[in-house]
Amino acid sequence: TPYLSPEASHPNPLLHISLALSVQDLEYLCEGLEGRSSNPVAVLFDSLLLPDSDFGLDHTSPLEWRYEPERAIPHLVLGKGPPGGAWHAMEGSMLTLSLANWMELPGLKLKDWMREKRRNVRNDRATPAEIASYYQHYVSQMSLEQSFACGTTVTSVTRQPGHIQKLYLTLNNGSAVSEAVPFSMLAHNVVLATGTHDIPARLGVEGESLPYVCHSFWELEAAISRGELDQSSDPVLVVGAGLTAADAVLAAHHLNTPVYHAFRRSVTDPGLIFNQLPKLLYPEYHKVHQMMTQQQYQPSPPPQDHAQNLHDPSTPSSLPPSSSTTPSSPLSSYTGYLSFPRYRVVALRPDRKCILESDSGQRTVVQISKALVLIGAHPNLSFLGDNGRSLGVNPNEPITCRRNPIEVDPFTNKVVAADGPGMYAMGPLVGENFVRFLKGGALAIASDLAKTQRVGGRELTTDRWVDRQTEAEVCDGDS
Repeated sequence: TPYLSPEASHPNPLLHISLALSVQDLEYLCEGLEGRSSNPVAVLFDSLLLPDSDFGLDHTSPLEWRYEPERAIPHLVLGKGPPGGAWHAMEGSMLTLSLANWMELPGLKLKDWMREKRRNVRNDRATPAEIASYYQHYVSQMSLEQSFACGTTVTSVTRQPGHIQKLYLTLNNGSAVSEAVPFSMLAHNVVLATGTHDIPARLGVEGESLPYVCHSFWELEAAISRGELDQSSDPVLVVGAGLTAADAVLAAHHLNTPVYHAFRRSVTDPGLIFNQLPKLLYPEYHKVHQMMTQQQYQPSPPPQDHAQNLHDPSTPSSLPPSSSTTPSSPLSSYTGYLSFPRYRVVALRPDRKCILESDSGQRTVVQISKALVLIGAHPNLSFLGDNGRSLGVNPNEPITCRRNPIEVDPFTNKVVAADGPGMYAMGPLVGENFVRFLKGGALAIASDLAKTQRVGGRELTTDRWVDRQTEAEVCDGDS
Protein backbone atom coordinates (compact mmCIF):
# COMPACT_ATOMS: atom_id res chain seq x y z
CA THR A 1 0.00 0.00 0.00
CA PRO A 2 1.42 3.43 -0.89
CA TYR A 3 1.73 6.02 1.88
CA LEU A 4 3.15 9.52 1.94
CA SER A 5 6.57 9.31 3.54
CA PRO A 6 6.68 11.56 6.66
CA GLU A 7 9.92 13.28 5.65
CA ALA A 8 9.15 13.52 1.93
CA SER A 9 7.90 16.46 -0.10
CA HIS A 10 6.52 16.76 -3.60
CA PRO A 11 7.75 19.46 -6.03
CA ASN A 12 4.13 20.25 -6.91
CA PRO A 13 3.04 22.26 -3.81
CA LEU A 14 -0.71 21.80 -4.39
CA LEU A 15 -0.36 18.05 -4.73
CA HIS A 16 1.86 17.92 -1.67
CA ILE A 17 -0.74 19.77 0.43
CA SER A 18 -3.48 17.38 -0.70
CA LEU A 19 -1.33 14.38 0.15
CA ALA A 20 -0.36 15.85 3.53
CA LEU A 21 -4.07 16.24 4.31
CA SER A 22 -4.48 12.51 3.62
CA VAL A 23 -6.78 13.13 0.66
CA GLN A 24 -7.43 9.73 -0.95
CA ASP A 25 -9.97 10.65 -3.60
CA LEU A 26 -8.21 10.03 -6.93
CA GLU A 27 -10.37 12.48 -8.86
CA TYR A 28 -9.59 15.27 -6.40
CA LEU A 29 -5.86 14.49 -6.40
CA CYS A 30 -5.79 14.58 -10.21
CA GLU A 31 -7.11 18.13 -10.46
CA GLY A 32 -4.68 20.54 -12.09
CA LEU A 33 -2.07 17.93 -12.99
CA GLU A 34 -0.62 17.83 -16.50
CA GLY A 35 1.51 15.20 -18.15
CA ARG A 36 2.18 13.15 -21.26
CA SER A 37 -0.83 10.90 -20.81
CA SER A 38 -4.50 11.65 -21.39
CA ASN A 39 -5.39 9.45 -18.42
CA PRO A 40 -5.61 11.62 -15.26
CA VAL A 41 -4.82 8.81 -12.79
CA ALA A 42 -1.84 7.79 -14.93
CA VAL A 43 -0.48 11.35 -14.70
CA LEU A 44 -1.08 11.39 -10.92
CA PHE A 45 0.64 8.07 -10.22
CA ASP A 46 3.52 8.91 -12.54
CA SER A 47 3.94 12.23 -10.74
CA LEU A 48 4.09 10.39 -7.42
CA LEU A 49 6.50 7.69 -8.59
CA LEU A 50 8.72 9.90 -10.80
CA PRO A 51 8.26 13.56 -9.82
CA ASP A 52 9.23 15.98 -12.63
CA SER A 53 10.74 13.14 -14.65
CA ASP A 54 9.82 14.84 -17.93
CA PHE A 55 12.24 17.65 -17.04
CA GLY A 56 15.12 15.23 -16.58
CA LEU A 57 15.05 15.66 -12.81
CA ASP A 58 15.63 12.79 -10.42
CA HIS A 59 13.43 13.68 -7.46
CA THR A 60 12.91 11.04 -4.81
CA SER A 61 9.40 9.65 -4.79
CA PRO A 62 7.38 10.88 -1.79
CA LEU A 63 5.77 7.45 -1.50
CA GLU A 64 6.74 4.64 0.80
CA TRP A 65 5.34 1.16 0.37
CA ARG A 66 4.07 -1.01 3.20
CA TYR A 67 3.20 -4.67 3.02
CA GLU A 68 -0.32 -5.07 4.40
CA PRO A 69 -1.51 -8.60 3.59
CA GLU A 70 -4.82 -8.01 5.37
CA ARG A 71 -5.73 -5.56 2.57
CA ALA A 72 -4.90 -7.98 -0.24
CA ILE A 73 -7.52 -8.69 -2.89
CA PRO A 74 -7.46 -12.35 -4.03
CA HIS A 75 -6.72 -12.40 -7.73
CA LEU A 76 -5.42 -14.45 -10.62
CA VAL A 77 -3.44 -13.32 -13.63
CA LEU A 78 -4.22 -15.51 -16.63
CA GLY A 79 -1.72 -15.53 -19.50
CA LYS A 80 -0.41 -17.75 -22.26
CA GLY A 81 3.22 -17.18 -21.33
CA PRO A 82 5.34 -16.23 -18.32
CA PRO A 83 5.11 -12.93 -16.40
CA GLY A 84 6.41 -10.17 -18.65
CA GLY A 85 4.22 -11.14 -21.60
CA ALA A 86 5.25 -9.57 -24.90
CA TRP A 87 8.64 -8.48 -23.56
CA HIS A 88 9.82 -12.08 -23.84
CA ALA A 89 9.21 -12.04 -27.60
CA MET A 90 11.17 -8.87 -28.31
CA GLU A 91 14.71 -8.82 -29.67
CA GLY A 92 16.96 -8.96 -26.63
CA SER A 93 19.83 -6.68 -27.69
CA MET A 94 17.80 -3.59 -28.59
CA LEU A 95 17.12 -0.79 -26.15
CA THR A 96 13.73 0.18 -24.77
CA LEU A 97 12.16 3.41 -25.91
CA SER A 98 11.52 4.45 -22.31
CA LEU A 99 14.16 5.25 -19.72
CA ALA A 100 14.90 2.31 -17.45
CA ASN A 101 13.33 3.85 -14.34
CA TRP A 102 10.12 4.48 -16.30
CA MET A 103 9.82 0.71 -16.76
CA GLU A 104 10.04 -0.25 -13.10
CA LEU A 105 7.22 -1.36 -10.83
CA PRO A 106 6.66 -0.11 -7.26
CA GLY A 107 8.87 -1.61 -4.57
CA LEU A 108 11.77 -2.86 -6.74
CA LYS A 109 14.18 -0.35 -8.28
CA LEU A 110 15.02 -1.50 -11.79
CA LYS A 111 18.47 0.10 -11.87
CA ASP A 112 19.42 -1.53 -8.58
CA TRP A 113 18.27 -4.88 -9.94
CA MET A 114 20.20 -4.30 -13.19
CA ARG A 115 23.39 -3.47 -11.27
CA GLU A 116 23.16 -6.84 -9.56
CA LYS A 117 22.99 -8.50 -12.97
CA ARG A 118 25.82 -6.58 -14.66
CA ARG A 119 28.55 -4.47 -13.18
CA ASN A 120 28.43 -1.47 -15.47
CA VAL A 121 25.05 0.16 -16.18
CA ARG A 122 26.13 2.76 -18.73
CA ASN A 123 22.83 3.46 -20.43
CA ASP A 124 19.65 4.95 -19.04
CA ARG A 125 17.72 2.51 -21.23
CA ALA A 126 17.40 -1.25 -20.80
CA THR A 127 17.10 -4.17 -23.21
CA PRO A 128 13.80 -6.04 -23.62
CA ALA A 129 15.51 -9.17 -22.29
CA GLU A 130 16.40 -7.33 -19.09
CA ILE A 131 12.85 -5.96 -18.75
CA ALA A 132 11.30 -9.41 -19.26
CA SER A 133 13.63 -10.91 -16.66
CA TYR A 134 12.94 -8.03 -14.25
CA TYR A 135 9.16 -8.56 -14.47
CA GLN A 136 9.56 -12.29 -13.84
CA HIS A 137 11.80 -11.55 -10.87
CA TYR A 138 9.29 -8.98 -9.58
CA VAL A 139 6.59 -11.64 -9.35
CA SER A 140 8.81 -13.93 -7.26
CA GLN A 141 10.26 -11.05 -5.20
CA MET A 142 6.75 -9.95 -4.22
CA SER A 143 5.64 -13.57 -3.57
CA LEU A 144 2.97 -13.41 -6.25
CA GLU A 145 3.64 -16.74 -7.97
CA GLN A 146 0.48 -18.29 -6.57
CA SER A 147 -1.54 -15.56 -8.31
CA PHE A 148 -0.15 -16.24 -11.79
CA ALA A 149 -1.70 -18.97 -13.95
CA CYS A 150 0.76 -19.20 -16.84
CA GLY A 151 0.04 -21.35 -19.88
CA THR A 152 -3.62 -20.39 -19.71
CA THR A 153 -5.84 -19.29 -22.58
CA VAL A 154 -9.21 -17.65 -21.97
CA THR A 155 -11.70 -18.89 -24.53
CA SER A 156 -14.91 -17.20 -23.36
CA VAL A 157 -16.28 -14.76 -20.78
CA THR A 158 -20.00 -14.86 -20.09
CA ARG A 159 -22.28 -13.03 -17.69
CA GLN A 160 -24.02 -15.11 -15.00
CA PRO A 161 -26.91 -14.20 -12.65
CA GLY A 162 -25.93 -12.13 -9.64
CA HIS A 163 -23.32 -9.97 -11.46
CA ILE A 164 -20.87 -12.87 -11.67
CA GLN A 165 -18.76 -13.50 -14.75
CA LYS A 166 -17.86 -17.01 -15.88
CA LEU A 167 -14.59 -17.62 -17.67
CA TYR A 168 -13.94 -20.67 -19.82
CA LEU A 169 -10.25 -21.49 -20.16
CA THR A 170 -7.73 -24.05 -21.29
CA LEU A 171 -4.59 -24.88 -19.34
CA ASN A 172 -1.51 -25.88 -21.30
CA ASN A 173 1.77 -26.21 -19.43
CA GLY A 174 3.94 -26.88 -22.45
CA SER A 175 2.12 -30.02 -23.57
CA ALA A 176 0.53 -30.55 -26.95
CA VAL A 177 -2.50 -28.43 -27.77
CA SER A 178 -4.60 -31.58 -27.93
CA GLU A 179 -3.72 -32.23 -24.28
CA ALA A 180 -4.83 -28.80 -23.05
CA VAL A 181 -7.13 -29.11 -20.04
CA PRO A 182 -10.40 -27.16 -20.25
CA PHE A 183 -11.84 -25.65 -17.08
CA SER A 184 -13.96 -22.73 -15.95
CA MET A 185 -14.05 -20.28 -13.07
CA LEU A 186 -16.25 -17.57 -11.63
CA ALA A 187 -15.24 -14.00 -10.82
CA HIS A 188 -17.03 -10.89 -9.63
CA ASN A 189 -14.46 -8.76 -11.47
CA VAL A 190 -12.50 -9.24 -14.70
CA VAL A 191 -9.65 -6.97 -15.82
CA LEU A 192 -8.85 -6.94 -19.55
CA ALA A 193 -5.08 -6.46 -19.89
CA THR A 194 -4.15 -8.44 -23.00
CA GLY A 195 -2.07 -5.78 -24.73
CA THR A 196 -2.33 -5.31 -28.49
CA HIS A 197 0.48 -7.44 -29.97
CA ASP A 198 -1.51 -10.58 -30.74
CA ILE A 199 -2.69 -9.98 -34.31
CA PRO A 200 -0.42 -8.09 -36.76
CA ALA A 201 -2.20 -5.45 -38.83
CA ARG A 202 -2.45 -6.23 -42.53
CA LEU A 203 -2.43 -4.09 -45.66
CA GLY A 204 -5.31 -5.93 -47.27
CA VAL A 205 -3.66 -5.99 -50.70
CA GLU A 206 -3.20 -8.62 -53.38
CA GLY A 207 -0.36 -11.05 -52.64
CA GLU A 208 -0.03 -10.27 -48.94
CA SER A 209 -0.19 -13.98 -48.05
CA LEU A 210 2.74 -14.94 -50.29
CA PRO A 211 5.57 -16.77 -48.47
CA TYR A 212 8.07 -13.92 -48.76
CA VAL A 213 5.75 -11.45 -47.01
CA CYS A 214 6.25 -11.19 -43.22
CA HIS A 215 4.25 -9.37 -40.56
CA SER A 216 6.62 -9.41 -37.59
CA PHE A 217 10.16 -8.36 -36.80
CA TRP A 218 10.87 -11.86 -35.49
CA GLU A 219 10.34 -13.33 -38.95
CA LEU A 220 13.11 -11.06 -40.19
CA GLU A 221 15.35 -12.27 -37.36
CA ALA A 222 14.60 -15.88 -38.30
CA ALA A 223 15.51 -15.20 -41.94
CA ILE A 224 18.76 -13.57 -40.83
CA SER A 225 19.64 -16.50 -38.58
CA ARG A 226 19.02 -18.90 -41.50
CA GLY A 227 21.45 -16.91 -43.63
CA GLU A 228 18.82 -15.87 -46.16
CA LEU A 229 19.85 -12.21 -46.25
CA ASP A 230 23.18 -10.55 -46.94
CA GLN A 231 24.66 -7.72 -49.01
CA SER A 232 24.08 -9.63 -52.26
CA SER A 233 20.35 -10.08 -51.63
CA ASP A 234 17.67 -8.15 -53.43
CA PRO A 235 16.40 -5.31 -51.23
CA VAL A 236 14.16 -5.99 -48.25
CA LEU A 237 10.99 -3.91 -48.40
CA VAL A 238 10.02 -2.49 -44.99
CA VAL A 239 6.49 -1.06 -44.82
CA GLY A 240 5.67 1.23 -41.92
CA ALA A 241 7.06 4.25 -40.08
CA GLY A 242 6.97 3.14 -36.44
CA LEU A 243 9.76 2.02 -34.18
CA THR A 244 9.45 -1.65 -35.11
CA ALA A 245 9.88 -0.72 -38.77
CA ALA A 246 12.93 1.33 -37.77
CA ASP A 247 14.34 -1.67 -35.90
CA ALA A 248 13.91 -3.75 -39.06
CA VAL A 249 15.73 -1.11 -41.14
CA LEU A 250 18.60 -1.10 -38.64
CA ALA A 251 18.81 -4.91 -38.56
CA ALA A 252 18.95 -5.18 -42.36
CA HIS A 253 21.33 -2.25 -42.63
CA HIS A 254 23.66 -3.93 -40.13
CA LEU A 255 23.96 -6.86 -42.54
CA ASN A 256 24.54 -4.48 -45.46
CA THR A 257 21.34 -5.86 -46.98
CA PRO A 258 19.76 -3.18 -49.20
CA VAL A 259 16.47 -1.74 -47.96
CA TYR A 260 13.44 -0.12 -49.56
CA HIS A 261 11.36 1.69 -46.95
CA ALA A 262 7.78 2.67 -47.81
CA PHE A 263 5.46 4.63 -45.50
CA ARG A 264 2.34 6.76 -45.79
CA ARG A 265 3.46 9.87 -43.90
CA SER A 266 5.78 12.71 -44.89
CA VAL A 267 9.16 12.70 -43.15
CA THR A 268 8.29 16.10 -41.64
CA ASP A 269 4.88 15.00 -40.33
CA PRO A 270 4.77 15.97 -36.62
CA GLY A 271 2.83 12.77 -35.95
CA LEU A 272 5.81 10.69 -37.05
CA ILE A 273 7.32 9.15 -33.91
CA PHE A 274 10.87 10.12 -34.92
CA ASN A 275 9.90 13.80 -34.81
CA GLN A 276 8.90 13.37 -31.16
CA LEU A 277 12.07 11.72 -29.82
CA PRO A 278 15.07 13.61 -28.38
CA LYS A 279 18.03 13.08 -30.72
CA LEU A 280 20.63 12.62 -27.98
CA LEU A 281 18.62 10.00 -26.13
CA TYR A 282 17.67 7.95 -29.20
CA PRO A 283 20.61 8.16 -31.62
CA GLU A 284 19.72 4.95 -33.48
CA TYR A 285 16.22 6.18 -34.34
CA HIS A 286 17.57 9.62 -35.25
CA LYS A 287 19.86 7.81 -37.69
CA VAL A 288 16.88 6.06 -39.31
CA HIS A 289 15.03 9.37 -39.58
CA GLN A 290 18.09 10.88 -41.27
CA MET A 291 18.07 8.03 -43.76
CA MET A 292 14.36 8.49 -44.40
CA THR A 293 14.90 12.21 -45.00
CA GLN A 294 18.15 12.25 -46.96
CA GLN A 295 17.68 9.24 -49.21
CA GLN A 296 14.23 9.58 -50.69
CA TYR A 297 13.29 7.98 -53.97
CA GLN A 298 13.20 10.55 -56.77
CA PRO A 299 11.30 9.28 -59.81
CA SER A 300 12.86 10.09 -63.15
CA PRO A 301 11.20 13.07 -64.87
CA PRO A 302 8.94 11.97 -67.72
CA PRO A 303 9.86 12.84 -71.34
CA GLN A 304 8.65 16.31 -72.22
CA ASP A 305 6.67 15.55 -75.36
CA HIS A 306 3.06 15.58 -76.42
CA ALA A 307 2.65 11.86 -75.77
CA GLN A 308 3.61 12.37 -72.13
CA ASN A 309 0.60 14.61 -71.63
CA LEU A 310 -1.53 11.53 -72.15
CA HIS A 311 0.57 9.39 -69.79
CA ASP A 312 -1.41 7.32 -67.30
CA PRO A 313 0.19 7.81 -63.84
CA SER A 314 -1.06 4.39 -62.81
CA THR A 315 1.21 2.71 -65.37
CA PRO A 316 4.10 1.49 -63.21
CA SER A 317 7.73 2.22 -63.95
CA SER A 318 10.38 -0.21 -62.82
CA LEU A 319 13.11 0.81 -60.42
CA PRO A 320 16.54 -0.40 -61.53
CA PRO A 321 18.14 -2.75 -58.99
CA SER A 322 21.17 -0.49 -58.72
CA SER A 323 18.98 2.28 -57.35
CA SER A 324 18.85 0.45 -54.06
CA THR A 325 22.53 1.15 -53.45
CA THR A 326 22.66 4.67 -54.81
CA PRO A 327 22.10 7.40 -52.22
CA SER A 328 19.81 10.19 -53.35
CA SER A 329 22.19 12.75 -51.87
CA PRO A 330 25.92 12.87 -52.60
CA LEU A 331 26.48 13.88 -48.96
CA SER A 332 24.73 10.79 -47.56
CA SER A 333 26.74 7.95 -46.10
CA TYR A 334 23.87 5.47 -45.74
CA THR A 335 24.38 3.32 -48.81
CA GLY A 336 21.92 0.60 -49.68
CA TYR A 337 18.83 2.42 -48.40
CA LEU A 338 16.03 4.17 -50.25
CA SER A 339 12.87 5.63 -48.68
CA PHE A 340 9.45 6.04 -50.31
CA PRO A 341 7.63 8.69 -48.26
CA ARG A 342 3.88 9.01 -48.86
CA TYR A 343 3.78 5.75 -50.79
CA ARG A 344 1.48 2.76 -50.31
CA VAL A 345 1.72 -0.87 -51.38
CA VAL A 346 -0.72 -1.69 -54.18
CA ALA A 347 0.16 -5.35 -54.82
CA LEU A 348 2.77 -8.02 -54.14
CA ARG A 349 3.46 -10.48 -56.94
CA PRO A 350 4.63 -14.11 -56.88
CA ASP A 351 7.83 -13.11 -58.73
CA ARG A 352 8.74 -10.89 -55.71
CA LYS A 353 7.91 -7.69 -57.48
CA CYS A 354 6.02 -5.08 -55.47
CA ILE A 355 3.94 -2.23 -56.90
CA LEU A 356 4.17 1.00 -54.91
CA GLU A 357 1.95 4.02 -55.49
CA SER A 358 2.62 7.60 -54.44
CA ASP A 359 0.08 10.12 -53.15
CA SER A 360 -0.03 11.58 -56.66
CA GLY A 361 -0.90 8.20 -58.16
CA GLN A 362 2.46 7.45 -59.75
CA ARG A 363 3.35 3.77 -59.57
CA THR A 364 6.76 2.14 -59.27
CA VAL A 365 7.71 -1.55 -59.39
CA VAL A 366 10.52 -2.77 -57.15
CA GLN A 367 12.21 -6.16 -57.09
CA ILE A 368 12.61 -7.40 -53.51
CA SER A 369 13.74 -10.44 -51.54
CA LYS A 370 11.32 -10.05 -48.64
CA ALA A 371 8.54 -7.70 -47.57
CA LEU A 372 8.10 -6.80 -43.91
CA VAL A 373 4.70 -5.27 -43.19
CA LEU A 374 5.17 -3.59 -39.80
CA ILE A 375 2.17 -1.29 -39.43
CA GLY A 376 1.00 -2.16 -35.94
CA ALA A 377 -1.09 -4.89 -34.37
CA HIS A 378 -4.55 -5.57 -32.95
CA PRO A 379 -5.57 -7.27 -29.71
CA ASN A 380 -7.06 -10.74 -29.64
CA LEU A 381 -10.39 -10.36 -27.83
CA SER A 382 -11.99 -13.46 -29.36
CA PHE A 383 -13.15 -14.51 -25.89
CA LEU A 384 -15.61 -11.59 -25.95
CA GLY A 385 -18.68 -11.30 -28.15
CA ASP A 386 -17.88 -9.77 -31.56
CA ASN A 387 -14.24 -9.48 -30.46
CA GLY A 388 -15.18 -6.80 -27.95
CA ARG A 389 -16.22 -4.23 -30.58
CA SER A 390 -19.15 -3.01 -28.50
CA LEU A 391 -16.70 -1.88 -25.79
CA GLY A 392 -14.80 0.55 -28.02
CA VAL A 393 -15.15 4.31 -28.26
CA ASN A 394 -16.61 3.57 -31.70
CA PRO A 395 -18.59 0.33 -31.34
CA ASN A 396 -18.73 -0.09 -35.12
CA GLU A 397 -14.96 -0.46 -35.47
CA PRO A 398 -12.48 -3.12 -34.24
CA ILE A 399 -10.64 -2.38 -31.00
CA THR A 400 -7.25 -0.78 -31.68
CA CYS A 401 -4.86 0.97 -29.37
CA ARG A 402 -4.66 4.25 -31.26
CA ARG A 403 -7.85 4.66 -33.22
CA ASN A 404 -10.49 2.85 -31.18
CA PRO A 405 -9.49 1.89 -27.63
CA ILE A 406 -11.88 0.40 -25.09
CA GLU A 407 -13.78 3.24 -23.41
CA VAL A 408 -13.31 3.31 -19.64
CA ASP A 409 -14.14 5.57 -16.74
CA PRO A 410 -11.02 7.74 -16.29
CA PHE A 411 -10.91 7.33 -12.49
CA THR A 412 -11.83 3.65 -12.07
CA ASN A 413 -10.99 2.11 -15.48
CA LYS A 414 -14.40 0.41 -15.49
CA VAL A 415 -15.48 -0.50 -19.02
CA VAL A 416 -18.24 1.98 -19.89
CA ALA A 417 -20.16 -0.26 -22.31
CA ALA A 418 -19.88 -3.52 -20.33
CA ASP A 419 -23.13 -5.46 -20.01
CA GLY A 420 -22.90 -5.37 -16.21
CA PRO A 421 -20.62 -4.37 -13.32
CA GLY A 422 -17.18 -5.75 -12.63
CA MET A 423 -15.36 -5.39 -15.96
CA TYR A 424 -12.24 -3.24 -16.19
CA ALA A 425 -9.57 -2.62 -18.84
CA MET A 426 -6.06 -1.18 -18.76
CA GLY A 427 -2.86 -0.77 -20.75
CA PRO A 428 -2.76 -0.62 -24.56
CA LEU A 429 -6.41 -1.71 -24.75
CA VAL A 430 -7.37 1.73 -23.40
CA GLY A 431 -4.70 3.57 -25.42
CA GLU A 432 -1.95 3.50 -22.77
CA ASN A 433 1.14 2.04 -24.45
CA PHE A 434 3.87 2.90 -21.99
CA VAL A 435 4.55 0.96 -18.78
CA ARG A 436 5.23 4.31 -17.16
CA PHE A 437 1.57 5.31 -17.52
CA LEU A 438 -0.33 2.03 -17.57
CA LYS A 439 0.55 1.67 -13.87
CA GLY A 440 -2.02 4.42 -13.28
CA GLY A 441 -4.71 2.15 -14.69
CA ALA A 442 -3.68 -0.54 -12.22
CA LEU A 443 -3.95 1.99 -9.38
CA ALA A 444 -7.42 3.10 -10.48
CA ILE A 445 -8.65 -0.50 -10.68
CA ALA A 446 -7.09 -1.56 -7.35
CA SER A 447 -8.55 1.52 -5.66
CA ASP A 448 -12.04 0.80 -6.98
CA LEU A 449 -11.83 -2.89 -6.04
CA ALA A 450 -10.69 -1.97 -2.53
CA LYS A 451 -13.69 0.34 -2.13
CA THR A 452 -16.03 -2.38 -3.38
CA GLN A 453 -14.48 -4.89 -0.99
CA ARG A 454 -14.92 -2.56 1.97
CA VAL A 455 -18.53 -1.84 1.06
CA GLY A 456 -19.54 -5.42 0.30
CA GLY A 457 -17.39 -7.11 2.90
CA ARG A 458 -16.73 -10.00 0.53
CA GLU A 459 -14.02 -12.55 1.25
CA LEU A 460 -12.83 -14.43 -1.84
CA THR A 461 -10.36 -17.28 -2.17
CA THR A 462 -8.09 -18.45 -4.99
CA ASP A 463 -6.60 -21.48 -3.20
CA ARG A 464 -8.36 -23.90 -5.54
CA TRP A 465 -7.96 -22.16 -8.89
CA VAL A 466 -7.08 -25.41 -10.64
CA ASP A 467 -10.46 -26.85 -9.73
CA ARG A 468 -13.13 -26.76 -12.38
CA GLN A 469 -14.71 -23.72 -10.76
CA THR A 470 -13.60 -21.19 -8.21
CA GLU A 471 -14.12 -17.54 -7.31
CA ALA A 472 -11.59 -14.74 -7.75
CA GLU A 473 -10.83 -11.36 -9.23
CA VAL A 474 -9.30 -12.10 -12.62
CA CYS A 475 -6.82 -10.20 -14.75
CA ASP A 476 -6.52 -11.60 -18.26
CA GLY A 477 -3.17 -10.36 -19.49
CA ASP A 478 -0.31 -11.16 -21.83
CA SER A 479 1.33 -7.71 -21.88
